[in-house]
Amino acid sequence: MYAIVDCNSFYCSCERVFRPDLKERGIVVLSNNDGCVISRTEEAKKAGIGMAVPYYQCREQLEKAGITVFSSNYYLYGDMSRRVMDTLRVIANDSNEDRVEVYSVDEAFIELSHIPPENLNDYAIHLKNTVEQWTGVRVSVGVGPSRVLSKMANRLAKKRPGITNGVLVLQSDQQIREALEETEVSDIWGIGYRYAVKLRDEFGIRSAWQLKHIPLEWARKNLGGVVGVRLIKELCGETMREKKDPLEKKKMIATTRMFGAPVYTLEPLREAIATYTARAAEKLRRQYSAASSLDVFVVTNGSKGKPYQYQPGTDHRYFNLPRPSSVTHELIAHAMPLVTSLYREGVKYLKAGVILGGIVPDNSVQADLFSAEQQKNKTALMDVMDNLNFSMRGDVIRYGATGTTRHWTMRQDKRSPRYTTRWEELFEVGKGKVD
Repeated sequence: MYAIVDCNSFYCSCERVFRPDLKERGIVVLSNNDGCVISRTEEAKKAGIGMAVPYYQCREQLEKAGITVFSSNYYLYGDMSRRVMDTLRVIANDSNEDRVEVYSVDEAFIELSHIPPENLNDYAIHLKNTVEQWTGVRVSVGVGPSRVLSKMANRLAKKRPGITNGVLVLQSDQQIREALEETEVSDIWGIGYRYAVKLRDEFGIRSAWQLKHIPLEWARKNLGGVVGVRLIKELCGETMREKKDPLEKKKMIATTRMFGAPVYTLEPLREAIATYTARAAEKLRRQYSAASSLDVFVVTNGSKGKPYQYQPGTDHRYFNLPRPSSVTHELIAHAMPLVTSLYREGVKYLKAGVILGGIVPDNSVQADLFSAEQQKNKTALMDVMDNLNFSMRGDVIRYGATGTTRHWTMRQDKRSPRYTTRWEELFEVGKGKVD
């Protein structure tokens, strides 16, 4: 059996932890640059606020409904996610992290073979109550014989909170059948929009119960090959999906951002690329790797002074490094000529990014006999920078090429304080409402 613990409207829940005055009021959280709605509480959903709706289109509706709006606060959300996952590991007595599989920032699977069948419901309730008590984040818990069925249980628990109180265990054949019959194919974990339409319109398959009973060979032919076969077996209660490796090394690392305001000059463009390169290099070192290639790109949209028309274009410059590296200043030195060659005066720049490719383990990079000591010093410098920036939660130490004013950074006009990761922004008890 598997349980999945899913945080309810996670970003909004994180904001509510430090704003108890908003416990019964609607909240939405916006995407980067305050672009569109990416998280909503139930109150906001009932007010008719849709997911991914641009903020400028629903601003008046939000104000009329008295819904509080927040810019995304990823430092806060990341730290709260860590607290939730650490709590689950403590509950599962999982010092080796074998039972708890972190699936996303707000979801985790827990393998429950150590729990007797008659205790599953009590254990699921214990999971929910403990996480909410220790972290303040509201969660739902679904339990089933496979990961797909546990996801289905979790969705149904959210769908009917008055009956399930946020916890649903699919254990008996009758419970599983009722859940399968109630679930439409479009709501099955692993079925995308196109496949859902195809199954419904071409083959008349509308429910998970119908899908469960199709032949495996038919699924192999019409439902994505091996992936479709695994899905059908999961619906039948067989565990087919391998445990996700949280330390799986990426074969490509990218850092990209939309600018808070259009950029027209070279200097802020260089600062942005240097900043993104530094961030990508940090990710690279975190998985003990080095990159062999560097790709810099910019997204443009027209020129200054011309009538607005959204027709974005993307330009790239690519460079193969003479030697794989994860040293920030080496990568920045190679990136700067690329962005300079991309720049065209008067063009409006909306976005930029850096992609590191040709990634290899850093211990497999061939050493240079004539610069071994110098390379050792560079590695020590990167270790010190990473440790300081991690402990202080931010780029407190950075290269001058990344800039000091950074007027091009993404817009976050409604961001809440970073309560758990900044000393100067700690929540103060007894102050009442926090602005």
